Amino acid sequence: MDTVTTQQTRAHLHAMWAAVAPAWADYAEDVDRRGAAMTERLLADAQVKSGDRVLELASGPGGAGLRAAAVVGDHGDVVISDVVPEMVAIAASRASALRLRNVTTATLDLEAIDQPDHTFDAAICREGLMFAVEPALAIREIHRVLRPHGRLALSVWGSRDANPWLAIVINAVTAVTGVQVPPPGMPGPFALADHDQLADLVRQGGFDQVRVDTLDVSLRAPSFDAWWARTKAVAGPVATIIAKLDADTSTGLQSRLRDDIAHVNTASTGIELPGLALIASGRAVPST
Repeated sequence: MDTVTTQQTRAHLHAMWAAVAPAWADYAEDVDRRGAAMTERLLADAQVKSGDRVLELASGPGGAGLRAAAVVGDHGDVVISDVVPEMVAIAASRASALRLRNVTTATLDLEAIDQPDHTFDAAICREGLMFAVEPALAIREIHRVLRPHGRLALSVWGSRDANPWLAIVINAVTAVTGVQVPPPGMPGPFALADHDQLADLVRQGGFDQVRVDTLDVSLRAPSFDAWWARTKAVAGPVATIIAKLDADTSTGLQSRLRDDIAHVNTASTGIELPGLALIASGRAVPST
């Protein structure tokens, strides 16, 4: 991918997430509930403790960073960041509402982190790295801003087959509209689903003690209508496509999804769709 194409791809991704940011504000608490176990695992694997300085990257509405603030306490601090200013504003508003004095926010690109070298004790990234155009560059940037032996913990989604909560939506949108999701050449939610490849990515970025584990993360909703309202609002790769559908096409899509969900729903009442995340962690090797 040449430089111009790379920049165009980044611009497209940033615009996509900016477009859904208002909905993420509406569903921020729901997003945090869904990601609670993942967040706790990231904080544990990054060995976040009282007094630490922590960077959250690709934060969305900032739930993981807000939780980190409670762990680092008054003697630590957390920088919550996202490449989309609209997302950063949501995180800032939430931190302000909680009157957190150990949280600041910043608009930062995880592939070009505008922070000094060796600034943070730990970095966390919940469900963000798979959307990086150059994830290897992002890992190197994270290594640069971490202090020697600082800790990284990140989560990405596992394989498409292991994540029907999202795969059925992508498959249905593609089938109904003929639009490939994600478009060719564009990073998507399953871009880093290979366990060994993810471990190598982190290791080659300057980390040792690298570990990649799996975490079951089901998506629950009280009804199809509640699930659909959430999905069409926050599912970045497909939300903008869904929003443009005419009434008949939207009805046809929902009908297909009702049938598809029936085959993977594990709940006796409401909806529970399986999901699987990969949790990668490592320690920053000091630069020589």
